[in-house]
Formats: sequence, structure tokens, C-alpha cells
Amino acid sequence: MTDKTCRPESFTVAALYQFTSFDDLEAVQAPLAELCERNGVKGTLLIAREGINGTIAGSQAGIDAVLAHIRTLPGCDTIEVKFSHAPSMPFRRMKVRLKREIVTMGQPDLDPVGDVGTYVSPEDWNTLIDDPDTIVIDTRNDYEVGIGTFAGAIDPQTESFRQFPEWFREKRAEFEKEGKLPKIAMFCTGGIRCEKSTAFLRSEGVDEVYHLKGGILKYLETVPEEESRWEGDCFVFDERVSVRHGLEVGDYALCRACRNPLSREQMQSEKYVEGISCPNCFDTRTDEQRARYAERQRQTELAKQRGADSGEVTEGSDE
Repeated sequence: MTDKTCRPESFTVAALYQFTSFDDLEAVQAPLAELCERNGVKGTLLIAREGINGTIAGSQAGIDAVLAHIRTLPGCDTIEVKFSHAPSMPFRRMKVRLKREIVTMGQPDLDPVGDVGTYVSPEDWNTLIDDPDTIVIDTRNDYEVGIGTFAGAIDPQTESFRQFPEWFREKRAEFEKEGKLPKIAMFCTGGIRCEKSTAFLRSEGVDEVYHLKGGILKYLETVPEEESRWEGDCFVFDERVSVRHGLEVGDYALCRACRNPLSREQMQSEKYVEGISCPNCFDTRTDEQRARYAERQRQTELAKQRGADSGEVTEGSDE
């Protein structure tokens, strides 16, 4: 039985993660890479001693085969998977990489398996964040928050997930000065960053911590638009760049120079040159850098013709 019926002439996209314990990373990596290649599945999978994380795309049969294998890995039988579809293949190659962390926070003593916050289903999320006593925090990076977030959510304005612990420690003092109760709800794209951010808050002595189960993607898939508290698009880590309610592909493109999402209006700017510059980075790059970007863009166009790497980044990896 398949996990989800594939729409005609579309590719199934599976975003997945599981915190578990892997002892022999190479023994996990090699068979998984070979299976993906054999089934025409592309994307990125990160493997670390703490588990697996990534997004892959392919035919429904190919995705089913890869997921069936992943579910045989230690602790992965109930792995979290979120499905969507893309009209064209959103990745150009398959990468199975070994990493120190599957989501980089730089807090080595956390327990994202046994000590995390309370999961809240998408159906119950509105009630939680509508409560005036709830502090709602977007754990994503600034460029992600910039194109969409939940109404009233706090934007930490972080450039990297590594900055989140320091930001929270500073902000917590402000919350407590204002006399607010430490009732905190957090969310991210697919849920993986919240596994660590809620574990971090628990380690800091905050007991009442909640996070959106399945992340923004599950919310946009599940909650009707007329009932939604979501505003804007959700950044995703593949060639779709962003999705909207119902997980329909959004209108954003990606600047290859600074990795920021670009609206149609921004792409009309004279500062936008594909692969070289955009309004976000034009004034911060040197002529030498732009020359390098131009050469990289030329190589990218050649790589597209050969079906080579597109340089995708998996959620939470902060690469």
C-alpha cells in the first residue's frame, strides 16, 4: 500500500526526519544511497548518530521503496513523513551525507527523543496560539520568516539555528520582566527544529513548552485557508522555493548568490541578475564576488544540461 496517491504527471516529495541512535553511519549510508539511485529518487538525506533528516522526490513507487527501507532502520519504524507533490523534479541529484547533527544547533547534551515539548496537532494549533498567554516563537531563520509566518509570532531574526539558544536566553529575561508566564509555542517548517528547540527550552527549566506537530507544512495541508492563521508563503528547501495553503507551489524564486527567496517584484529590479545578485545582496557584494558568481552560474547552466547537482539545502542543516 502506498503512503499517498500520486497525482498524474507529478513527482511525490517526501520530507522526513527521525531522531534515533545510529552506531554505524557508513552501514546506513551506502545501501540507502544505492537504493535511491536504483529507484530514480533524488534529493538530500543527512545521517548522523542522532538520526536521519531530509527531503527526497521521485515516482510514488520509488518513494515507497526508499521509505520501506528507511523504516527497517533502528528506531525508524514510525518515522515522521510529510508528503507533497511537484509538477517537475525539484532536485537534480541524490546526496546521502554523514553529519555531526541532522539539525545543527550546537547543543550536544540535548535529548530530542526523551525530553521534548508537547505536540499540538494542526487542528488544535489555532486555539493554542490565539490564547493571549501563549508566547508564539518562529524558530526558523530570518530569510524564511521574511516570506511568511503565523500572525503574531515572534521572529528571532536569526541567520542560523545555532543562534537560537543565545537569542532565547536573552529574550527570556524580557519575558520574565514583563511578568509573562513561560507558556511557549514554537513552530518550524517540518517539525525537526522544534524537536531540538523544545528540548533546549526544557533543559533551560521551561516546563510548559508546545510545538506544532508536522510543522507548517502539515498545517498548510490540513487546515482550511479560511480558518488559517498563516500569512504568506512557506519557504521550502528545494527548487519549489515556497508553498502556500494546500501545499501549492508559490511564486518565489531563489537568489543563488545569497540564498534568499525572491518575490516577482524583486526579480523585476535592476539589481537582480540570475545567479549573480538580487536587491538583498547587490550592495554587499564586490565585483570580484559577482565575477565568481557569474562563472558559477555558467557552470550551473552546464550542470543542468547534464542533470548534475543543484546545491539544495535540507531544512535545519544550516549549510
